[in-house]
Amino acid sequence: MAETRPVPPFADVPLPMRRVGMEPVPELLALRDHEGIARIPWLFGESAWLVARHADVKAVLADTTRFSNAMSPLAGGESTAGNLLATDPPDHHRLRRMLTGQFTHRRMRLLAPRVERIVEDHLGAMERKGAPSDLVADFALPVPSLVICELLGVPWEERGEFQERSARNMDLSRPAHERDAAMAELHRYLTGLVVRTREKPGEDLLGMLVREHGDELTTAELAGMALLLLVAGHETTANMLALGTLALLRHPDQLAAVRDDPAAVEPAVEELMRWLSVVHTGVQRTATTDVEIAGVTVRAGDTVVVTLPGANRDPGFIADPGTLDIRRGEAGHLGFGHGVHHCLGAPLARLEMRVAFPALFRRFPALSLAVPDDEVEFRVFNSVYGVTALPVTW
Repeated sequence: MAETRPVPPFADVPLPMRRVGMEPVPELLALRDHEGIARIPWLFGESAWLVARHADVKAVLADTTRFSNAMSPLAGGESTAGNLLATDPPDHHRLRRMLTGQFTHRRMRLLAPRVERIVEDHLGAMERKGAPSDLVADFALPVPSLVICELLGVPWEERGEFQERSARNMDLSRPAHERDAAMAELHRYLTGLVVRTREKPGEDLLGMLVREHGDELTTAELAGMALLLLVAGHETTANMLALGTLALLRHPDQLAAVRDDPAAVEPAVEELMRWLSVVHTGVQRTATTDVEIAGVTVRAGDTVVVTLPGANRDPGFIADPGTLDIRRGEAGHLGFGHGVHHCLGAPLARLEMRVAFPALFRRFPALSLAVPDDEVEFRVFNSVYGVTALPVTW
């Protein structure tokens, strides 16, 4: 199994981003089970407090008074205006309330036929092209990208640029100036899209925001909202689709249930979110005052990060946490975060996964890896965990 082979070497990878295949490294789990918190080397030459237990992680995520997002490196400057992850209440509430209506269950029901069509279009293209296929390039990446672009109203002919720029921005092994350049390019494009939308608002999310809140939001805030939705909504769902497929291929009985039993799909999505936890840490936070966590005093100004994979596999939270069991259903996992920063797009991500997984397995009931299992390469040094490619056949 690929679980026994750590690739690449972990020398420069911060502890909460280290995994062996789909498993958090033993050092991370030991920290969670014993100390619960530790000072670790972090990104950009800094150090941070790593919080590891489910209850403590949940408490940190819920407390925007003592743990600030607005003081993180994400915050500051026009390029992060409108980014909900870089704001604290009350400004966060002001921005989020304008977006919430676009992610209601009613709105998701209206979007569902379009998501189904995008999924079926890509499965049909895979079938026509023939095996083998790279599930990442041919399915997992383009489906959520097109869904988000549909939501934002990005013109069809302009959609191809997003995937490459987003990937460059999220790849933490690239030099900072390359990632910054990719983010700046995306922001410039979206600023132009907002300007065009202000002139002629459509029925998409940006058009709605312009019509209903155009006087309350600056162009920079609108572009920042769009950028967050594009990057977060594309990259996370894409990696869940690819990694989730690999997980189910390794658990064929559970794959069969997702394929054949509609009632199994919803709990399967929640269990995959818990077990895979593709977002390592979420946004780092800054302590605004001295605060005690797991018996340790964190000082005002200290950087605090949480481990979502460690928390979601905490035996203090759920029994037999290392086992994938799609019968569990939703059980308070933190795969979408928690508190006021709980993922705004979670209903959309759930919709895409509920459509994509069973459709994929029904279209290709003999789906299997086209390479030996231990040759699947994982993306270690990346903000969102996943695989670089997933060659499949059928």
